[in-house]
Amino acid sequence: MSQLRLTLGCGEYDRTRALVNGTVRAEGIDLDWERVDEPHELFVRVLAGEFDVAEMSLSGLTNARARGDEALVGIPVYTSRLFRHSFIFVNTESGIARPQDLVGRRVGVTDYSVSAAVWIRGMLAHDYGVAPGQMRWFLGGLNTPGHVVPLATRRPAGVEMAEIPAGATLGGLLESGELDALVSPGLPEVFKRGSPKVRRLFENYQEVEADYFRRTGVVPIMHMLVVRRATYEAHPWVARSLYDAFCEAKRHCLRAIAETGAPKVTLTWLQAYAENERQIFGDDPWPYGFRANRRTIETLTTYVYEQGLAERLVPAESLFARETLDT
Repeated sequence: MSQLRLTLGCGEYDRTRALVNGTVRAEGIDLDWERVDEPHELFVRVLAGEFDVAEMSLSGLTNARARGDEALVGIPVYTSRLFRHSFIFVNTESGIARPQDLVGRRVGVTDYSVSAAVWIRGMLAHDYGVAPGQMRWFLGGLNTPGHVVPLATRRPAGVEMAEIPAGATLGGLLESGELDALVSPGLPEVFKRGSPKVRRLFENYQEVEADYFRRTGVVPIMHMLVVRRATYEAHPWVARSLYDAFCEAKRHCLRAIAETGAPKVTLTWLQAYAENERQIFGDDPWPYGFRANRRTIETLTTYVYEQGLAERLVPAESLFARETLDT
């Protein structure tokens, strides 16, 4: 039987490695994998029409669907999910001690529409009463000068937004005090090198994030799998084949993590971390499928609409291949 050859653009993760190295195969499919380690670069390429199958921003897919772009079809495989309380940074001399202190402040962000920023603004609004329009937003490069290509071009009404000066970086402006705070998909270099001028807003972030999960049942989804609609419509079976294969690759990963006698992950206290996560999240800390994640997906699509990035509320089901909605 001949295999359908499909290009795949994706980052390298422990949960995808078995599929990428050939230990697990998608039935009927020969995947030609290109590793792309910079997510935003990958998403821009996906929106431009590259790849048959790809990792994609959940907010980016939601924004595209809201504006009538049907080129991508979602598969409920979530390549990246992460709590975002720990990605809010403040200048230590700004006087910001709690989320409510962000009102009226200058806040940096690489792309206003990126999933991490959408989740952070939603959490600040719903949990702490701080609306996006109560802050002044500044766009720019996190660690190097420049500006990223936005995943959504719709500018929300009632939100003050400006670009930082050429040659400046968000991290540098935060350290110098020209920005009061920063929300980011990644860690700014000024924080990683231990600048005394920069700290997390939530320094006890693990406790805060565990409480958030207990209250909401949500572990924020950043990235998911998509297939190009032309490929899906020509071969509808690929959606379920890809879903099943990525699930099996994740099972390989979880079995490896469970082998703590000879750790497959370079963490001395891997067993303690694994046991703690099981106590909080159950046996599968990283569930795939639509039904198990419906609440999380609907939360994100609601935030996208509430924040003015989409002119309509996108139904969660409309993002996914119909063959995967029962998963």
